[in-house]
Amino acid sequence: MKEQFSTWLNRLLIADVFLVIFGFIWFAIAVLGRSMGVPLGFDLWYQLWQPLFNPAIGILFLGAILSWLSSKIFQQFGSK
Repeated sequence: MKEQFSTWLNRLLIADVFLVIFGFIWFAIAVLGRSMGVPLGFDLWYQLWQPLFNPAIGILFLGAILSWLSSKIFQQFGSK
């Protein structure tokens, strides 16, 4: 069960990391475009910030903490 949980959690976190990286790259390009007067999707990114990117960052942090906690718990019970 530990391996299955760990595998599932790691796959979710990898997908989430790519989503957060994609969001950051989009944000950087959109801000750069906005400063030059070129519409590169900043308004769309800003609309997606609250329902998509903000929870993705929270899930990333929660997943990292959950991964650490589960490894500590399984290490504690596995050593006995």
